[in-house]
Amino acid sequence: MVEVLAGKRFAVLSGAGLSTDSGIPDYRGAGRVVRKPMTFQEFRSDAAKRQRYWAGSHLGWRSFAAARPNEGHRALAALEQAGVVTGVITQNVDGLHLRAGSRRVVEIHGSMDRALCLTCGQVFSRADLATTIDRANPWIDEPGSVQLQPDGDVEITDVERFVVPDCSVCGGMLKPDVVFFGEFVPTEKFHEAVSIVADAEALLVVGSSLTVNSGVRLVDHAARRKNPVVIVNRGATRSDRRAAVKLDGGTTETLVHLAERLGAAGSAPAGSAQPSGMIDG
Repeated sequence: MVEVLAGKRFAVLSGAGLSTDSGIPDYRGAGRVVRKPMTFQEFRSDAAKRQRYWAGSHLGWRSFAAARPNEGHRALAALEQAGVVTGVITQNVDGLHLRAGSRRVVEIHGSMDRALCLTCGQVFSRADLATTIDRANPWIDEPGSVQLQPDGDVEITDVERFVVPDCSVCGGMLKPDVVFFGEFVPTEKFHEAVSIVADAEALLVVGSSLTVNSGVRLVDHAARRKNPVVIVNRGATRSDRRAAVKLDGGTTETLVHLAERLGAAGSAPAGSAQPSGMIDG
């Protein structure tokens, strides 16, 4: 891996596997419970499912908001500061790259630290919205009202009494500012991601099984430019055959080793580790 990336400026595509060492579970790893994610169409059309989603999402937000960037996130920030990484494209919605000090970050699936109104477009801070939800649902901490599952999902026993937040501006429907199944990555966001790949001489994929098509398209873009692709992930990915190197292993230790070998260890920006996010899928 080091031999392929040494002397090159490379782009990074990260997935849920990078955040597992921050205590955020991934949903496709070995032994995970198979789940059926809610689609955007279900969210918009079914009030009961929307109620279930918001209840679980709120509890997940509270559980994951305390997560901190791990050494893998910080190693990537150090590599960017050293001029080696052209930018980070992440499929994660936890905000950990930015909090680790990475500056050029494209969150292609959005971020859970904000919500938006589907009617008027008003954007809300998720932290402020959480306060509103807690005020409207004081029962949420009652014993037995919720059951946290090993994969980070939440079983709600009293979901029918959960009060879903509305837009305080127009009364419209609120949705976390993330890409649901059945939605497309915004065109301008994907073009941003492509520009990071285009600015690079190689692509490093970390912690992603590349199940989502947007990730595969970025790998294809790098391959068409004849730029080497290096993949670090536990388990197979959809693009293993396109990789110059595939490492089946953990992301944290691999990225720390890479930063050390490329002379970027210890140069990550200090500070910025304020809690602000969670992951969904």
